[in-house]
Amino acid sequence: MKNVVLIPGDGIGIEITAAVKTILETAGAPINWIECEAGLGAYRKLGNPLPDATVAAIEEHRVALKGPLTTPVGTGFRSINVALRQKFNLFSNIRPA
Repeated sequence: MKNVVLIPGDGIGIEITAAVKTILETAGAPINWIECEAGLGAYRKLGNPLPDATVAAIEEHRVALKGPLTTPVGTGFRSINVALRQKFNLFSNIRPA
């Protein structure tokens, strides 16, 4: 079984990631979901839009599924998505057509 960090995100992200999770579970994918927080919801709950625990979980498990995130204004982040790409040295942002 593979551990995968799940970051539901904000707004429609919560619904999208729940649907993807259901599809993968129904298909029998051997995934153990490690749910973490980021975005506006994390900021409201924890005071940080990109909590250290979320970054640590991604570092530990090396795989994450992330829904759309809202970057709260005035939190020191230009974009949480950009911060994640820079932190993990990712070079692409692939979106379906």
